[in-house]
Amino acid sequence: MNSTGSAVVLEDRSRGVEVVAKASRRRFTAAYKFKVLREADACRKMGEIGALLRREGLYTSHLCQWRKQRGEGKLFEKKRGPAPKEKNPLAAKVAALEKETRRLKARAERAEALVDLQKKVSEILGIELKRNGEKD
Repeated sequence: MNSTGSAVVLEDRSRGVEVVAKASRRRFTAAYKFKVLREADACRKMGEIGALLRREGLYTSHLCQWRKQRGEGKLFEKKRGPAPKEKNPLAAKVAALEKETRRLKARAERAEALVDLQKKVSEILGIELKRNGEKD
C-alpha cells in the first residue's frame, strides 16, 4: 500500500487497478467528548495525555476545542439544518377562525341560492311571497 497525501491508494498489480479511498471527516458524540475530557482531566503524570491522545487517535487541538466548548456549555451536539421557527401562539386560533368563516360564508351562499330558487318557483306558480315584517 502506498499513501499519497491524506488519501490511501490501494494497488492491484495483477489487474492494474487503482482504488483511492476518500477520507471522511470524523464526528464525535457529546458522550465520547465528555469521556475523553474526563480521562484527560484525570491524567497526572507526564506523558499520560499524549498516550491518551495516541490511543484515541486525537490531537491536542481536539482537547482545547472541547474544553472551550465545555466551558461555554456548547459541548452538546447541535441539530443540523435551519433553526426551527417559533410558532405564533395565536396562529392556531386564527386558522380555526378562518375555517369557521369559510364554513359560514358557504352556508350563507347556499341560503341565498335557496331564497332565489323560492322566488323563481313562486313566480312560475304565481304565488306571492310575503316580505319580512309583513302581516297576513
